[in-house]
Amino acid sequence: MLSKIILGFSLIILVVLVCPAIAQAQPEPAQLAKAVQEIENLDAMRSGLADYLKDAPEPPTAETMKKVCKPVGMKAMQLSQENGWQVKQMAKKYRNPAHKPDNLAATNALSTFEQSPELMGFWEKETLSDQSGTRYYRRINVEASCLACHGLKDNRPQFVKNNYPQDLAYDFKVGDLRGVYAVFIPDSVQQSVQAALGE
Repeated sequence: MLSKIILGFSLIILVVLVCPAIAQAQPEPAQLAKAVQEIENLDAMRSGLADYLKDAPEPPTAETMKKVCKPVGMKAMQLSQENGWQVKQMAKKYRNPAHKPDNLAATNALSTFEQSPELMGFWEKETLSDQSGTRYYRRINVEASCLACHGLKDNRPQFVKNNYPQDLAYDFKVGDLRGVYAVFIPDSVQQSVQAALGE
């Protein structure tokens, strides 16, 4: 995890030094670094909770999912509320329709990750709901523990088949791209931070 954090900070420094014009369009480095760090923490939480499924003696149930998946969604909501961001999980092969890409840029971001398996994250200028800002995208890879619910279509738990008739999130293998975290930071949040710092 430390290497991912270092990578995130390195990307920020690279943009500021090599592409100053682009850097000026981005949130201040501290704001972006905070988003990178929070998403790394969120992914570590997701991975840790999913480990529970790896050696579970019984197939996952709806109750299991409340303990494993729901806390990640709740944490994303908390990050959104506390920071003025919009934090989402998105995927082309989604289970919950709320997780489908919300614009063309998000669809293109998922395609970029598909074409570049080594890419862990990037950010770009976007407009979302008539707000200009910057969006940070971070890869979510399939781990062995994910296959309890996202493996072969016929092996999905019965509650998934019952509750998600339009489910697309199956037939994954370890290492596949599961989806992304997307953190939208409105320019208005950036301006508020700068004002608070007296810039």
